[in-house]
This record gives sequence, structure tokens and C-alpha cells, in this order.
Amino acid sequence: MSTAQVPALLRFLTQDAKVPLATAIGKTPELQKANLTSADQIAKADIQVLQDIFKDQKVAKQVLNAGKRFSKKRGAPTDTIAASPEKKRKNVNITTESTPFEIESSLSLPAPSTTDSELQDMIVVTNRAPLVLAFAVCVLKYTMPEQPISSRLSLAQALVSANSRSKAVSLGIENGQSAEEEGWGEGQPVVKVLGREIRVLKRWDYNPREGQPTTSPNPEESISNTDLADDFLGKGDIDDADKMPPLWGVDLEAARSSQNNTDSKKKTGGLPIYTAQSARSYLLRSISNVQKTTSPAKSKSNTAKSQGNEESVGCLLSVIDSVCRSWATNLNKEELDRRAWVWYLKVRPDVQSGVQGWGQKGEVKLSDILALRNDC
Repeated sequence: MSTAQVPALLRFLTQDAKVPLATAIGKTPELQKANLTSADQIAKADIQVLQDIFKDQKVAKQVLNAGKRFSKKRGAPTDTIAASPEKKRKNVNITTESTPFEIESSLSLPAPSTTDSELQDMIVVTNRAPLVLAFAVCVLKYTMPEQPISSRLSLAQALVSANSRSKAVSLGIENGQSAEEEGWGEGQPVVKVLGREIRVLKRWDYNPREGQPTTSPNPEESISNTDLADDFLGKGDIDDADKMPPLWGVDLEAARSSQNNTDSKKKTGGLPIYTAQSARSYLLRSISNVQKTTSPAKSKSNTAKSQGNEESVGCLLSVIDSVCRSWATNLNKEELDRRAWVWYLKVRPDVQSGVQGWGQKGEVKLSDILALRNDC
């Protein structure tokens, strides 16, 4: 099973088949052994095979029927497609009773359902800020592997906001000193993301693995399950004093502007932070229109566009991750972080300069990003 197939299978099991995430992770190795790595393959499976895997007739039928619905839906006209997984996700409330494992699971990012060869012919439409966010989220997986997905999203959003303000100042849209320059981050730890220093808040009391289901006693399944979980939980050890704990990116501008209105921003430890949920939402709504370069653009319903956005993000993150992964063994963390910013500059959308280009969208060819695997 490819790296891209695993998240896609988990997404199908949890969102379409309504299988609990813990069960889905535990059964993924068995589905792989049975060559049932996609919804289409599951739709054609023998019910007895699924019963042997899930050990529950009701759950087996549930998964089989979901596979059939999914396959039928793919062949249906766009105006009959059901609500997108992203819209379904928004209806799931993360409460104060949710465990850290459940929170991190809910923040997992989409994976593409396309093959590697199909990615070569695709284009995404976005502006520069979301592309920076995508590069930051991906490179942090390798430069700060101990950080869970909630921290990676928060740190990436902090970078985007800092860059956006600097750009606004250079264009004359904003003026005056930044909150950082006025000393609002004084005393807070600093980490570097794509070459920029970001003030952070350490989450000493947060263990992203709290609530994680016990892994299977089968050694092979335990290894596979650990690899899957590490993708959004991070590879850190909360009890290792030498490891950086989970982090939040601190929203210094909000700290300054809310000094007389303490309820204007969500606060953690007395400081406003960039929330992972808002960063994820921004990413999903700002990258759209995956299309083959040889196909003319077609009008789509709102539902189809929403589904297209999630597929777009999955494709973009997949190719950026493949670049970071290909270089992670050859570069140290500092150089990989520096190189990632250079890569972004090479593939960012070509828009007008100056104020006219502020927030303007442009095309990004995924083949150009994949070519960075051979970058010198």
C-alpha cells in the first residue's frame, strides 16, 4: 500500500463507513493483506472476508455497503453527490471531553485518491499565503517530527500571518512597528519555520497520545499502526525532557490589539494562539480546482467544488511531502527548513506585483513541485 493510499483508506473507513478511528487503524494491516486498499476494492469484496477481518457481521456489512455507495457515487453526476467529507467533519463537535488523540485525529489532513502518475498532470489554483501554509505544514513533519498535527498547523499559520504583515508593510497597506518589534513576544521561546523566527507557547500539560487505543499484540500490526498514528500525533515522547513539547504559535498581533478586550481571542496560558482548526479550515477553502492540464475547465456545483477543494489540498500536500521526504535523509533539519523556502519561491503562483497582486490567485503545476526532488 502506498503512502497516499493509507490516509485515503482511513478516511473512507471513518467518514464513509462510520468505523471508529481506533478500529480503522487496527484493521488497516489486515485489509492490506487481503488486497482491500480502496473503497472500490472493498465494494467488490466477499462479505465473509470482511467478517473475518472485522470480527463483527454488522460492521462488515456496514463497510461493504459504504464501499458500494462510494463506488456508485463516483459514477454519479456532480449534482447528486452527497455532502462532502469536509462538511460532514464540520458537524462533529470537539468538546472539552474529547481526548487529545481524538482532537489530533479530527485534524488529520486529506490525502489524494489519484495515482502518482496522475499528479504529474494536475494543477491547483491558489494564492501565495495558502501555499506557504502547505509548505510549512509539510516541512515541519521532518524538521520538528515530535510535533503533532495541531502544533504543525498552528506554527504554519503563525508563519503565514507574520509573512503577510511584512508584505502589507512593504506595500504600504499597513504601517508602524509589528507587535514583535514592540516587544510583545519578549520572553517567549522561539523556533524557526521556513527561515522565520516564530514565538511559541509550550504545551507542557498536553500529551497528543492520551486516549490512543492500545495497539494490537501482533508485532507487524503494532508497527503499522504506530506509523499511521505518527503521521498526525508526532514522533515525540511527552516524558522526554530533551524533546520539545507540543507547541502553539503565539498570535502577537492579537495580544497587542486585545489588551483592552481579553475576550476577543481564544487564549491559552494568557496568550492568544493560532488555532489548528482555523488553520486547517483556511487551507481547505483556499486551494481549489484540481484539473488535468489537457482538460477544459467545467462548471461545478457548490458540493462538487467543496469536494474538489479537499482533493486539491490532498494532492498538493502529497507532492510537497514527497519532496521533503526525498531530501530529509540528505539534509540536516536547518538546511531542509531553509531549502523549503527556496522551493516555495520557485513554484509560487505568478501574480501581479505590488498592491494589484495582493491576494490574487494563480496556477501551481504539481509537476513543477515534483521536479524539486531533483533540485540542486
